[in-house]
Amino acid sequence: MAVAPMMDWTDRHCRFFHRQLTRRALLYTEMVVADAVIHGARERLLGFDATEHPVALQLGGSDPGKLAEAARIGEAFGYDEINLNVGCPSDRVQSGTFGACLMKVPDLVADCVAAMKAAVKIPVTVKCRIGVDDQDPEPALDALAEGVFAAGADALWVHARKAWLEGLSPKENRDIPPLDYSRVYRLKARKPNQFIGINGGIQSIEEARAHLDHVDGAMLGRAAYHTPGILADVDAVLYGDQARAFDFAALIDVMAGYAARHIEEGGRLGHVTRHMVGLFHGLPGARRYRQILSTDATRPGAGPEVLKKALAMVDRGAEVGEAA
Repeated sequence: MAVAPMMDWTDRHCRFFHRQLTRRALLYTEMVVADAVIHGARERLLGFDATEHPVALQLGGSDPGKLAEAARIGEAFGYDEINLNVGCPSDRVQSGTFGACLMKVPDLVADCVAAMKAAVKIPVTVKCRIGVDDQDPEPALDALAEGVFAAGADALWVHARKAWLEGLSPKENRDIPPLDYSRVYRLKARKPNQFIGINGGIQSIEEARAHLDHVDGAMLGRAAYHTPGILADVDAVLYGDQARAFDFAALIDVMAGYAARHIEEGGRLGHVTRHMVGLFHGLPGARRYRQILSTDATRPGAGPEVLKKALAMVDRGAEVGEAA
């Protein structure tokens, strides 16, 4: 089970928060461009809290040498896995000749994987689509899989949609191309000894568990972000850990302490709380909780006490039967 890499969302604060909900799920960074890793502010781009483990660094790029160097840097920072993005359809990714457009050049993707594998000892994985534009997903996905596994990839995560590089926005590419889970299942049937994971449109832990009858891993994206409370069931449902009543008050205490440290280092409360807005989705009082985090937490000088105030609204809502 994994939480997908999501641009502008799965930053270090989001990952710290998600780790409080599940000890087991593999967490992914946002995509970081290899050139930025090599030449940019590494601590800002790559720094993370030790409690985030297991955590994987997703890289963007198409130059095998640069990706190998960025992978070495990521390994030195302590990441547990390096992942290559072959699935993002955004304009800024295409202009750099990486992301989903690499589905058209599987040999280059294989060269990138081979270079990264030679550079690091930790696992190197790939995240892709089933195809792009007018590609036939049958040969396109097979070609990509054959190449990356021959190059030594340790896993292939497949977003079970095509990406349309022209005609659809990145947002539309997450919804409009139809899901084709069976295409990923067929790839797994052809590659029984290789790790194949599935991503795209999975809304619940139960749906994730159903996919595991056909593939090796399931990856949640927007469902994990917008309704993060579902992650509290991951360890028991998917890993067989002892079921327990989740202590959300203790979670808020941990996050308040984390936010206080972030503020002391010059950050703002909203950097942390923006990832927590959907925590109580569907529960009594959730609306007031969201309102407080969306307003009070974003004001200049806001402190971690705002989290306690928001939690109190959920408790009060439960008492009076307020609709979520």
